[in-house]
Amino acid sequence: MFAYHHHSKKGMVNGHIGNGRVASVPDQSSLMDNNALIYHDGNLYSGSVEALIQHIVPTATYYPDRTYIFAFILCSRLFIKPYELLQEVCQLCVLQQNLHDRIIDRDRFSRFGPNIVQLLSEWTETFPYDFRNERMMRFLKDITQKCTSIDPTLRKGVGQLMQTLIRRLAMLEKYEEILAKVNAAAADRMHMLRANPAAFQTNIIEICPDPYILAQQLTHIELERLTNIGPEEFVQTFMKKELDEKISLEEVKRTNNLEAYVEWFNRLSYLVATEVCMHIKKKHRARLIEYFIDVAKECFNIGNFNSLMAILAGLNMSPVARLKKTWGKVNTQKFEVLENLMDPTSNFGNYRQALRAAIQRAKASIGGCDRMVVPFFSLLVKDIYFLNEGCSNRLVSGHVNFDKFWQLAKQITEFITWKQVDCPFSRERQALNYLLTAPVFTENSLYLASYESESPDNDFERERFKTIRGSTKKTHGDKLK
Repeated sequence: MFAYHHHSKKGMVNGHIGNGRVASVPDQSSLMDNNALIYHDGNLYSGSVEALIQHIVPTATYYPDRTYIFAFILCSRLFIKPYELLQEVCQLCVLQQNLHDRIIDRDRFSRFGPNIVQLLSEWTETFPYDFRNERMMRFLKDITQKCTSIDPTLRKGVGQLMQTLIRRLAMLEKYEEILAKVNAAAADRMHMLRANPAAFQTNIIEICPDPYILAQQLTHIELERLTNIGPEEFVQTFMKKELDEKISLEEVKRTNNLEAYVEWFNRLSYLVATEVCMHIKKKHRARLIEYFIDVAKECFNIGNFNSLMAILAGLNMSPVARLKKTWGKVNTQKFEVLENLMDPTSNFGNYRQALRAAIQRAKASIGGCDRMVVPFFSLLVKDIYFLNEGCSNRLVSGHVNFDKFWQLAKQITEFITWKQVDCPFSRERQALNYLLTAPVFTENSLYLASYESESPDNDFERERFKTIRGSTKKTHGDKLK
């Protein structure tokens, strides 16, 4: 992944992009025409949508900075649909290179052609999900076919571009099919257990006795889910407020993989609580709590902060936290250390410090386990959300606030780096299957199991127990989602 820095000026002539020539930086207070790009301290600060689009279009002698390409394609969808942006880029290329003329300057095109293919390669590699749209694919094929018909030497590069894109989209489709099968398998298991509650006997320690191995399997799941999130999904999570009336929410809100990852966090938290609460015997519950504390510690050592936080969230759920007699049998020293690490005070200051240390460790590592960083994902999404909410997309002048786009792009660039790491651990299929498909209790069912294990000890709990028991059938199968 490229190193991130603000894009400095490439040239601006009468408010338009020059061919790589450096222009003087306008004064911060200067008012320029609608097509201008404004620079502060040598960095692109703002501009009209039209000027920003022009700035991404390569010529025979100019190619946009990679950080600008990423930031603009990422955030431009707040103002223009990706297929409309690609259409604009293609039209500008055709006009500027006179590609409709009978006689084409092949010498100039031989310098322009590789640049437009390179731009399209960066777009398809970094934002492949944009090309699930039929219009995107049509524009991509049209411009690449036009280019290869003029300069056949581009065919190899275009062929590689298309093969890589098709392979990536096929991988995404396969991933979505696997997710659907996993969800169906989980539903089937719950259906069978409702029919035969006695079958709900296996616990996770029997499946995977070693906490370190389970932490490895959790990391497999985390990295698989993380890898399949497109960087644009972060922007699309808060697009609802940015939409023009002409753009439908269904058309742009493609955040399925991000949402599936958040659902995984919730599932893991409920699975932890279920594993503890399902046991009648106190010693079994205490053993499960200590087991999950050890798993959480191993997740921290690996750099898997998302599973770590999900496990802590599960152990802190009220149906588990209220089991005082059970916790009395647990050595909570390690738990308290982990709790302090993930303390939400000071905006998760302890966690952020640990995350920075993990990032430095990953950068210094040549390979293997030390390269992995799985961030606490909900906090990452929250940080990006508040960055979006705290800065306007438009300045008073009407220009796009590109300084905000730089900040969004910088945060999401770090995410891309994290998700590109391969998981070095061996897969344990039985453990993975259990983590993904084992039935989990609903919140009410967790409370019911908790009260049945350790009786309510105040009026509020007694009233709640009475209400839940009255509305829930007393069969174990009916406790399942």
